[in-house]
Amino acid sequence: MIDKTQYIYGIHAVQEAIDAGKDLDKILLSKTLNADTAQEITERARELRVPVQRVPVQKIDRITRGNHQGVLALLAAVTYYRVEDIVPQLFEGGENPFIVVLDGVTDVRNFGAVARTCECAGVSAIVIPDRESVSVNADAVKTSAGALNYLPVCREHNLVRAVKLLRDSGFKIVGTSDKSHTVYTQADFTGPVAVVLGAEDQGISPEIMKLCDTQVLIPEFGHINSLNVSVAGGIIIYEVVRQRLVDGQSVN
Repeated sequence: MIDKTQYIYGIHAVQEAIDAGKDLDKILLSKTLNADTAQEITERARELRVPVQRVPVQKIDRITRGNHQGVLALLAAVTYYRVEDIVPQLFEGGENPFIVVLDGVTDVRNFGAVARTCECAGVSAIVIPDRESVSVNADAVKTSAGALNYLPVCREHNLVRAVKLLRDSGFKIVGTSDKSHTVYTQADFTGPVAVVLGAEDQGISPEIMKLCDTQVLIPEFGHINSLNVSVAGGIIIYEVVRQRLVDGQSVN
């Protein structure tokens, strides 16, 4: 059962939370909810880029026994940012930005481990999609050892658009691929860079991979050839740190 402090339920309570601009992870609407009410909530949620899911009423019943009226909103454990807002701030602040993009990572433990490494390495922000991705909930914050309390998370409805914006803003987009012939240590990470990490089973989506300026390979010499995404992320992230230190840069 989800901790009751992590959700709001009831039509009016959820509508008020949307109007107040609360950081919501997602909204669950019962499939039996009145169509007009569902459409109104969905349209208002879309303005805040909050994902909405239509679910069987039993799923909401399992979360709360309260009079939810077929509407339940899960509260986000962090404040979400937008790439279009945070990128100018990074450049204006004199940073040499380093962003990590997670494409389809759904396991909360992997996400928490990546976030922990990012915070330790001085990464500027993490970017995630709002669908088919991990929820930044209390469990994620705990798994990150509190790193998510300090590391900005950008949640984007259109991850392709967000990566295009990064590239157009001067970021070098680097994707990890076992089909690449470029070892990760051969790539240049000294300028503004966005490293894309994909889910272990699917990898980086073709649409995102097409946007990568460089694809890099982490050599594997064992039998299973399957690095955990948080381990692969740690290797790449600290190669960025190493190169920038050798280049005489401060990490952040």
